Amino acid sequence: MNGHVRIVDDVAAEFARVVVDERPSSIALSGGATAWACYEVLVPAALDWGGVTVLFGDERWVPVDDPESNEGAARRVLLDRVSPRVVRSLREAGPTPESAAAAYDALVRGLPAVDLVHLGLGPDGHTASLFPGSPALEERDRLVVATGDDLHPRRRLTFTFPALARARLAVFTVSGTDKRDAFARLRHGDDIPAARVEAGRVVWLVDHAAAGH
Repeated sequence: MNGHVRIVDDVAAEFARVVVDERPSSIALSGGATAWACYEVLVPAALDWGGVTVLFGDERWVPVDDPESNEGAARRVLLDRVSPRVVRSLREAGPTPESAAAAYDALVRGLPAVDLVHLGLGPDGHTASLFPGSPALEERDRLVVATGDDLHPRRRLTFTFPALARARLAVFTVSGTDKRDAFARLRHGDDIPAARVEAGRVVWLVDHAAAGH
């Protein structure tokens, strides 16, 4: 696996410490229960949000006010409470998944490398919306693509591996016993999507339950 693993007592608190230490000028957010816990802890953190541009590493093709929207949840939990400099909406970048992906691709290409990308680990080994067996796993040129399959009822927009590789730092947060098997596979060297992530630096923040300790 790529990167450095830190086994920690509190993933969310450690994530906040990393973000404060790094002082990113740009950050790409994630989704899911672990992400929301991380973002709650970021609200009171000593960070100048007025100097931060926020992007989204993946999103479901739903309105931002839909309960399944990553951006919507991030706004409620974090962004509406800290007022970052710019929030770049992925879902609203175009009228269709394909056009939104193309527009976001162009936007990301036109920005400096993202300082910090936040990622999770799914029980099936996925990260962002890069699921096992997806054609998006083989993308080598585009930075953002539309994707989806029969196992996931919503179309998705996602950063690709080339987009993640441009990041200065990728931080995975992995919490809970439901992630234990996926993390064990990762450490064993299995070819799951999360194992393919490369960036300037890759850090894994893993709690004891997910690590199997």
